[in-house]
Amino acid sequence: MRTSHCPLLLFLVASLPGLLAAEDLQVASVFSDNAVLQQGVKLPVWGTTTASAYVTVRFAGQTKTVQAAEDGVWRVELSPLQAEGTGSTMIVESGEYEQEFRSLLVGEVWYASGQSNMQMTLRACAQKIAAIGAIVESVPTDDIRWLRIDEPDSPQRLTRRQKATAWQLDNSANRARQSAVAYLFARRLHDKLGVPIGIIEGSWGGKPIEGFIPRLQFEKQKTLQRILSLAEQNQLDDLAKLKGGVMVRNTAGMPGRIFNARVSPIAPFAIRGFIWYQGESNAGRGEDPRSYRIKMQALVDGWRETWGDPKLPFYFVQLPAFKDEAKGWIRLREEQRLSLGIPHTGMAVTIDLRDSDIHPSNKLDVANRLANWALVKTYGKNFPHTGPLFKSATVERAAMRVEFQQSESGLMVAHKEGLEAPKPTPDIALAHFELADESGNWYPAQAKIDGSAVVVQSARVMKPRAVRYACSGDPKNANLYNQAGLPASPFCSDLPLLGWESGK
Repeated sequence: MRTSHCPLLLFLVASLPGLLAAEDLQVASVFSDNAVLQQGVKLPVWGTTTASAYVTVRFAGQTKTVQAAEDGVWRVELSPLQAEGTGSTMIVESGEYEQEFRSLLVGEVWYASGQSNMQMTLRACAQKIAAIGAIVESVPTDDIRWLRIDEPDSPQRLTRRQKATAWQLDNSANRARQSAVAYLFARRLHDKLGVPIGIIEGSWGGKPIEGFIPRLQFEKQKTLQRILSLAEQNQLDDLAKLKGGVMVRNTAGMPGRIFNARVSPIAPFAIRGFIWYQGESNAGRGEDPRSYRIKMQALVDGWRETWGDPKLPFYFVQLPAFKDEAKGWIRLREEQRLSLGIPHTGMAVTIDLRDSDIHPSNKLDVANRLANWALVKTYGKNFPHTGPLFKSATVERAAMRVEFQQSESGLMVAHKEGLEAPKPTPDIALAHFELADESGNWYPAQAKIDGSAVVVQSARVMKPRAVRYACSGDPKNANLYNQAGLPASPFCSDLPLLGWESGK
């Protein structure tokens, strides 16, 4: 007997435990027609079948057979494959049962997640930015494909998806509905690498990071144990008041519940790495952004452990400018910058991409800056991939000298308008630098570029204690760049002096 690879039929069969339950061959629901498989690594293929039955997987000239366990669970690992843009068929057999998955490509696969700024579609961005509209309407390519994961949250860790959705081919209708950041990231990788790109996208708007972190990570990290305890006791008011706490507005904000439904069921499907755009719901309306970098560590560690690879790249977006009263965003941006201490991570700085909306439409620069990290750090390309990142600050008489990473080619003052490249403005002063005096009080300061460093001083601060840059909710014209035209990240040299006020 042969069973169809059709995802709808698989879902219906799985929903009828009395029908074929003992004999049915099931393949992990992340597989479907049109999938993209990761090149250059071992490829897990897994599922369930009759207890102790043999399962054979045939693909790209390989044939691998394994015996299922007593509970029917099986897993095969295909040997690494080279990129291939011509669709091939995978056949999975067990006894008299067979499934086929057609038009599979081999290339690069990334998992994209976060909240609404990752979920924001190309169609939504195109309403404000004509260039993105033109991309939506451009000629489709068979080499970019995606799978949207939109399962409801779950209190238990799932091994199988609850909804039947398949990998999507690229056309103008499908494309318009996709995550703008994820699609544009894929598009740039495809342009530079010339191989098929697959995106698995599981973002969820308005959700805090806690929902995406595996529950086990809360148990491991002392700072997060209290969050887990209060959440599970439904003491949500106390959780919101906790240092580094969170405002849980629905069950998806509870520790681990998005991970259980949108990450766990697709692992260990082979991927190259992760891209992430989140933070607003941990800083926006009274949430306490302190300890966000600890949560980032837990997120990265948890996802890497889920895939069994401690070096999987994790590239993320730093929050952009948004409303001067958004004090939480200031601290969270700094928590994100400090998260760069996690190995094999990278951060796309967006402080210069100003937009009055909490959902900025210019996702093209965001995606390109994320892709720069991947192209250089993951794929070995050689070009400037990030703007200046704070390295150190030393006192020089009544001034402070700030040194940066990624500034070896020199710094410049520049202004960015829309999608245009930043234009040097050497006659304009550097903006948004401040010095703190010995008591920790902040004062506006004058800043001048000195080679690859910036010298900062203020007539009101004779003995500077700390320096910071672009540390307001909505710094207008944050204008420090490197010579490659990439913006400097906001920073504060003394985190306790940055300040944060709950609810403001």
